[in-house]
Amino acid sequence: MSALLTARDLYRDYALDGTAVHAVHGVSLDVAAGEYVAIVGPSGCGKSSLLNLLGAIDRPTAGTVSFQGRDVSALGDRALTRFRLLHIGFVFQRFYLMPILTARENVELPMAEAGMSRPDREQRGDELLRYVGLQARGRHRPTQLSGGEQQRVAIARALANRPALVLADEPTGELDARTGAEIIALFERLNADGTALVVVTHDEELAHAARRLIHMRDGAIITQEVLAPNGSSGA
Repeated sequence: MSALLTARDLYRDYALDGTAVHAVHGVSLDVAAGEYVAIVGPSGCGKSSLLNLLGAIDRPTAGTVSFQGRDVSALGDRALTRFRLLHIGFVFQRFYLMPILTARENVELPMAEAGMSRPDREQRGDELLRYVGLQARGRHRPTQLSGGEQQRVAIARALANRPALVLADEPTGELDARTGAEIIALFERLNADGTALVVVTHDEELAHAARRLIHMRDGAIITQEVLAPNGSSGA
């Protein structure tokens, strides 16, 4: 598989109450097109900080992030916003749906920002809601949906502009075990359909659904292992 995303010697430092925090410390990482990667480790080890660097939400203190050979860490703010909109899908623990919009309108929002025509985004929105099993809930607002349904809408929104890579930060963290299992199954289907995934999680079931497991501690990658399709360690 070809490299989709390449991170080299990433550092992310910041000050907290006058103390220097080294959130990410010298991380190098490749993500191949169509790969499924899970990042695990104790709270505060730098998992989410690394994910924010990979998705160009945050800028590294040092190091580079390249996407399909393009150094995105050097882009200006407007170019970064456009890059994220068109190439990266984001799924968060708390969903972050717009409460005044319906499910379909939430899914359509990134398409509207990308300049897609209304008929095209309405058609795409319907397709994505069918994909996540919510075709009958398109007119419902977030408060009328369960937590699992809201996360499905958030996943559909992340797919709106057909990103090559989806980044997910604790996507099952707000869900019960049964609903979390449904989201894990949806991620597996999404990856099987060709989308690369990088997930940060404390959920053991989600972590072992990936094909590569990265362990972090103190801002650094300490081990990596390839997982067999059943979630066990492979060669």
